[in-house]
Amino acid sequence: MSTEADLSTGAAIRVVVVDDHPLMREGMRALVASLSDIEIVGEAGDGEAACRETQLTRPDVVVMDLHMPGVSGVEATRSILRVAPATRVLVLTMFEDDESVFAAMRAGASGYLVKGAQQDEIVRAVRAVAAGQAVFGPTVARRIIDFFAGGGRDATPAEPFPELTGREREVLDLIAAGHSNAVIARRLVISPKTVSNHISAIFAKLQVADRAEAIVRARQAGLGHRP
Repeated sequence: MSTEADLSTGAAIRVVVVDDHPLMREGMRALVASLSDIEIVGEAGDGEAACRETQLTRPDVVVMDLHMPGVSGVEATRSILRVAPATRVLVLTMFEDDESVFAAMRAGASGYLVKGAQQDEIVRAVRAVAAGQAVFGPTVARRIIDFFAGGGRDATPAEPFPELTGREREVLDLIAAGHSNAVIARRLVISPKTVSNHISAIFAKLQVADRAEAIVRARQAGLGHRP
């Protein structure tokens, strides 16, 4: 893999693009096609494939979507940086809520842009994170400034399992409290089928094999105390 020293000598920045929408991946290819200092060396449509592609290609930068089927972009970022710590992750996503922003930061992302950013902004961000800088879009940067200006009081990153949706976290909380699917359905006013779908998504995102393992993980994270 290229190092920061390599980049300064003119070597192209090697990029893996991760997004479950093929059009977004095609857009990134088109964006860098005319650039001599950036090359796309791999693509992935989900978090699991992103980890495999990163191990295979050892890119300088992974441009990462957050919300994808299966393994989320947050969990993929965490996994990528464990196996390839020199790789930088630049999040490029539709979401700019506090939970998504701070979850990505905690996972180790070096930059965060919202889809809709200008093309030159994306290119500058790729170059910047490859050089070891942190880059955040204007609205994201404002959230970070507000968080630190307020001493972190109003931020939500303390929520466990940021890869889960709010509803999935509610379901997991009730599972950890020992409730059956039927009880969870009544408590949340949803159908048993919807509960089952949420549980399947929770198992996939947390990479647990069964309900017992999910309960252990949830209780270790402080869930399961509601009556």
